[in-house]
Amino acid sequence: MGEKITGTHAIEEALKNASMGSTLYLLRGDRRNAPLEKLALQTGKTAIKKLSQLEFDKVAKGAENRGAVFDTGRRVKDSRVNPDISVEDFCASLKNGEGALVLCLDSITDPHNLGAILRSADQFSATLVIVPKNNSVHATEVVHRVSSGAASYVKMSTVTNLSRALDTLKDNGFWVYGADMAGEESYSAEFSQRSVIVMGSEGSGMRSLVRAKCDKIVSIPMSGHIDSLNVSVAAGILMYEYRRTFRN
Repeated sequence: MGEKITGTHAIEEALKNASMGSTLYLLRGDRRNAPLEKLALQTGKTAIKKLSQLEFDKVAKGAENRGAVFDTGRRVKDSRVNPDISVEDFCASLKNGEGALVLCLDSITDPHNLGAILRSADQFSATLVIVPKNNSVHATEVVHRVSSGAASYVKMSTVTNLSRALDTLKDNGFWVYGADMAGEESYSAEFSQRSVIVMGSEGSGMRSLVRAKCDKIVSIPMSGHIDSLNVSVAAGILMYEYRRTFRN
């Protein structure tokens, strides 16, 4: 078996890009997923198996679901529609003078946060999302579900050294903006056409070595009673600030 995906929207997007060897498991008698069954039949690449409750529970293995589980038929690392790309290859693919928005996630460990971030990254057309190989969550089943399928489309790069990746981006004309409460207010920050936004971990923020690579530190002005935003919300706001300046 390959990677399993649950969640109606995530499965729908995965089915649109399904490959031979994939399987859609449905709970027998549950008509809520008739549209998914119809889509699988239309694509012609996905086997459909209707299971009893006992059989279905063995496939789902406790994962949150609505009577449907999609098995990509591929290993987790090979299951993305857009497979990982190296930072070097990404930079080489950019045209001369072409702008780009890169989101760099420094040790985000909550799959719900990564899923929400990828959903926003898809909506705000982030060109690349970078995550470290270690001490970071990757595109798991939960991430696919929370992202509502956006994880199938957002281009990602998994790197062994985040600082080195930032150096590569800076060598290719990118300016690096780190998110921190002590920084310049984001609405007055002047983003570069080639921008990297660095989001730190849920608890401790950016690591010192990563922070040292930032050209500017930016913050989101707040006036509420709670002193910080969830990292996924903050990432969405900062991506919007970039897109507010560069609409295309």
